[in-house]
Amino acid sequence: MRIRISHEIAHRYAPPARMLIQNLRLTPHGFDSQYAIGWRISIDIDSALRQTDDAHGNVVSTFSHHGAPVERLSVSASGEIETSDTAGVVHGAVERLAPEMYLRESPRAHANGALRDFATEATAGAADPLDALHRLMRELHRVMAFDPFKPDDPESAVEAFALRRGRARDFAHIFIACARFLNLPARFIRGYRAADEAGGEPGAHAWAEAYAPKLGWVAFDPTACICADDRYVRVVVGFDGQDGAFVRGSHGGGEDAVETAIKVEQAGFQTQA
Repeated sequence: MRIRISHEIAHRYAPPARMLIQNLRLTPHGFDSQYAIGWRISIDIDSALRQTDDAHGNVVSTFSHHGAPVERLSVSASGEIETSDTAGVVHGAVERLAPEMYLRESPRAHANGALRDFATEATAGAADPLDALHRLMRELHRVMAFDPFKPDDPESAVEAFALRRGRARDFAHIFIACARFLNLPARFIRGYRAADEAGGEPGAHAWAEAYAPKLGWVAFDPTACICADDRYVRVVVGFDGQDGAFVRGSHGGGEDAVETAIKVEQAGFQTQA
């Protein structure tokens, strides 16, 4: 599938910022079932973008500004991605860390007693680790309500599970925390999802990957209760949503009002989020 993406981020600083540092993780990973065509990142201030890789293998575009006050900053990422459906299996991706590194708890994806009980009950009778992961995804999808517009903003898997509702990020955090409790490496993925002919919500999205012995990393989206297919564009890998953000930076204090516009299109029809 060919997917066209445009991601625009506008910052307004009050008072104007004299110092800016931003790390942009807005470049999609290339691997066997995904590659970028003409991907470009641009900013509208006089500063050079420097490209590096981080510990997870993410492509990081970094820039800094010191001097004349900046009232407004625009960041743009756009291009086309060619994807294929591999039933969620990730082959050929850059792997900087051993799977075992993704067993450690992280601030937003750790399990308390309620999550440990849930994970144990959800995977009871599983034939193997892959079966356990599918059972975990199905049960999480059943007990949680997906609410992308919820007013409260839980900080962790524990808080989201207590509410029994959340955004895609929250579903991913719960899945990751439970998988790690089951001694199955799991990590956070942020990227984009295109709509299909039946509809659905296109735009930015979050899901999880878990490591299945003999198969490798497999992408699970508990909000839709499917393994990621060719509608999904994988961009950022992290231990959790904080670590796996599209943008992280600082501006020396004051208010940073952020507006985001994301357009995701695929051949045959157009959608916008």
